Amino acid sequence: MPYFLNTPITNNSFTEVANYKYFVDKSELIEKVNENIKTPSKYMCITRPRRFGKTINAMMLACYYSKNADFKTLFDKLEISKSNSYMDHLNKHNVVYITFSKPIFEYKNYMEYIGGFTKQLMEDLKEQFDIQIDENKKLGKVFEDLYNETSESFIFIIDEWDYIFNNNLFSENDRKKFLRFLEDLLKDRPYVELAYMTGVLPIAKYSQGSALNMFREYNILNDRIYHKYFGFTLEETKKLCDKQHEVTFDKLKEWYDGYKTYLGDDIFNPRSVVCALSDGVCQSYWTNTGPMDEILYYINQDIDSVKNDIVQMTSGIPLEIKLKGYGAEQKELNTRNQILSAMTIYGFLSYHDETLTIPNKELRIKFDEALEDKSMGAVSEIVMKSNEMLKATLRKDTETMEKLIQEAHDINIPVIKYNDENSLACIITLVYLSARTKYKIVREMPAGIGFADFIFYPNDKSKPAFIIELKKDSTPDEALKQIKEKRYPLALKDYTGQKFAVGITYDSKQKQHHVKIEEI
Repeated sequence: MPYFLNTPITNNSFTEVANYKYFVDKSELIEKVNENIKTPSKYMCITRPRRFGKTINAMMLACYYSKNADFKTLFDKLEISKSNSYMDHLNKHNVVYITFSKPIFEYKNYMEYIGGFTKQLMEDLKEQFDIQIDENKKLGKVFEDLYNETSESFIFIIDEWDYIFNNNLFSENDRKKFLRFLEDLLKDRPYVELAYMTGVLPIAKYSQGSALNMFREYNILNDRIYHKYFGFTLEETKKLCDKQHEVTFDKLKEWYDGYKTYLGDDIFNPRSVVCALSDGVCQSYWTNTGPMDEILYYINQDIDSVKNDIVQMTSGIPLEIKLKGYGAEQKELNTRNQILSAMTIYGFLSYHDETLTIPNKELRIKFDEALEDKSMGAVSEIVMKSNEMLKATLRKDTETMEKLIQEAHDINIPVIKYNDENSLACIITLVYLSARTKYKIVREMPAGIGFADFIFYPNDKSKPAFIIELKKDSTPDEALKQIKEKRYPLALKDYTGQKFAVGITYDSKQKQHHVKIEEI
C-alpha cells in the first residue's frame, strides 16, 4: 500500500472527520485552490496558529484530488459540489501527501529523518508506475525523469512543513538542508501542478535568494483570500452550538472568540470549540508545552520591556503596534516586534488594525499563569496577594484594600505611570487577578448611560456582585456619584444577590489611593 502517493490513509481519515457530529464544511476552499492548479500561483503556503484546521483542510484536498479513489458520494454532500470546477479535478490527480511531523520510522538524525521520506516516496513511485528507480538520484530528479517518460504530474500537499524548525533534534545546518530538499523537490519542476503547504511558522523567505521564494504565503496577518476557511466563523460556531444543549454560544464566545481575520471578521479556535461541545464544558484546551514555553522564555528576558506589554494587555488595554512579522529562519527572537509577532503567529495574541490584544478567556488564563510565575518578579508579587484583595473587598475592608493597592503602586512597573486612568486600571487588574476564577470581570462595560470601569459578576450567585469606578485626582465620593448618576447598576438589574459599588481614586500630589464602598 502506498504511504505518501495517492494514499488511502489520508482519504479514510478525512471521511471520518466529515462524518463527525461537529464537522464544519470548509470545502469551498477547494474551488479557490482549483484556480491555482497549473498556474503561476500554484505555490501556496498557508500558515495559521496550531489547531486552526490546517490538517483537516490538507486531508480534504488530498482526498478530493487523489487518483485511484472515488469520493464523489462524499463530496456531493459538501458545498464544493455546487462549484463549476467541481468535476474538473475530482479524483483526477496524482497526490503526494506528506505530514512532516509524523515520520515513518524512528530516526536518530536528519539524514535518517529525510532519508525515510525519500525512500518511501521512491517505493510508492515504483509500486504505482511499475518503474525502476536509481536510488542514488535526488528525489526531484527521480520525479522529473518519470515526468519526461510518462507525462505524469503531481499535486504536492505538505502539512506541518515547519516541524523541523520546531524540533530541537535538528541543527541550523539540518534546517538549511531541509529547505534545499524542498527546493529540489518543488522549485521550477515541470511535474508540479500544485504545491500546497501548511504550518505555523512563515516560510524562511525574508532574506534574498531563499530556496522557497516561489511560494505565496498567506498568514493570519495578511490573508484576504483564504481567511474564512481556517478557524470557525460566528455563524459556523452558532450552528455547531445548536447541535447540543449544554454549552451556550455566549459561553463559547467568551472562551474561544477574539481572533480576527485580516478583514476584521471574528474567528474562533476550532479545536477548543469542538472539545468544549464534545465535553459539555468550556475550559482551557491549550497546553503549556511547546511554543508557550519558548514564548515565556522570551517574556522573562524582558527584551524591550515586553513584560510591560503583557501587563498592559492582561489588564484589558489593547497595545497599539505595527507588527512586521518574522520568519522561520529566525531561530532567536531579538526584538520586541519579533517576540510579539511570534506570539501572534502561535495564536497567543490577536492582531488587527495595528492593535494587539489577548483574544479570549482561554488565553487570558495562560497569561494569568505567566504573571504568577516568580520569574515575572514584581508583577508576581502583586498577583500572589490578589486573593487577599478580593477577600478584603467582600468584607468591605477599605483600609486593607488601600494598603494592597498602595503596595502594588509602590513596586516599580513601567506601564504604571499614572498618566491616565489606564495606569490605575492596570493596578486594579493585577490586584484582582485571582478573582478571575470566581468572577466574570468585564472592563469598560456599557451600562446605563456610560461605561463602567469594572463590573464583577460572581460565578457563585450567593456571592456579592460589585461595580468599580476609578478616578484620578478626585474623591471616592465622586466615583460613587458617577456610578449612580450614569446608572451603572442597571448592568446588574437581573442579579438578585447582594450588590455594592466601589470607588477607587488616586491622589497624584499625595501619591495615595483611597477607597469607599456603598451598598447598591
